[in-house]
Amino acid sequence: MNKLFRILRHRWLDSRDSRRLIPDDMAHRLSRRITASEARHSGEIRLCVEAALPLSYLWRLGNETSVRVLARERAVSWFGRLGVWDTQDNNGVLIYLLLAERSIELVADRGLSARVDQARWQAMVDRLAGRLHQGAFEDGLTQALEEVSALLVEFFPAQAGGPNPNELPDLVVRA
Repeated sequence: MNKLFRILRHRWLDSRDSRRLIPDDMAHRLSRRITASEARHSGEIRLCVEAALPLSYLWRLGNETSVRVLARERAVSWFGRLGVWDTQDNNGVLIYLLLAERSIELVADRGLSARVDQARWQAMVDRLAGRLHQGAFEDGLTQALEEVSALLVEFFPAQAGGPNPNELPDLVVRA
């Protein structure tokens, strides 16, 4: 029954729910924050809010595959689809929210993930989850962007006077 309930919840939600949670004005403000952040480092940040998993993922539920594993797989899929892996310094980061499961994933490319331990990433996820649980979506996402930005500034600061191309769009993806 639990599997059926999850499938129904995922089928019920769609991109309208992502847009309702992150309306256009909030998405625009978050995009501007990404742009401002990327001026301080050579990394690229993408933010993706997805309402629900596609049915092809849901059929695998319960067959030794947990929702957590599926959410991570989906985040990695978006990481590739959005080209976050394809930055010059391998220092892109995806902040991914899966609304149907209230799941948060941070996916960092190998240039940054090699320098940041899992406990630090998990602490960021926990803080974001706390803010989202309080209903403070914009504040939580802003805090997450600032924390990711701080890591990128620490390990990949922008070079004064050097080139710092914007390799990926700064738009928030709402699916």
